[in-house]
Amino acid sequence: MAVVAALALAAVVGLLLTRRAGTVRPTDSSAAAHVDTSDLGLSDDGPTVVHFSAPWCSPCVHVRRVVTQVCDDLGDVAHVEINMDANPAAARRLSVLSLPTTFIFDAQGRQRYRAAGVPKADDLRSALAPLLA
Repeated sequence: MAVVAALALAAVVGLLLTRRAGTVRPTDSSAAAHVDTSDLGLSDDGPTVVHFSAPWCSPCVHVRRVVTQVCDDLGDVAHVEINMDANPAAARRLSVLSLPTTFIFDAQGRQRYRAAGVPKADDLRSALAPLLA
């Protein structure tokens, strides 16, 4: 009986911890304004989706597919993938604590949105639409 209760508790805790995974959330523009993004390869012409990944990260493959699809569909959106193992300094500057983590920057280089986990394509499109207008 104790094993069943422990498993149920673990399942509930797991659901609570992951319920926001992949959710594209607006970021605090005042806090994000102080982060150096000069080495990220952001576009000057439109929004850029930046996602942090690593070769050993299997969910990162899914993010790459979703982001590539959305960027191809929308046309004027750049996509940058940063290997966290190769560029840990950029990950630290942006407070990347888990993989995959995805950011959306506007044409002025301001961080506008952030998602930890695999974002949904529709959520990315919704976040990018006002930045393309």
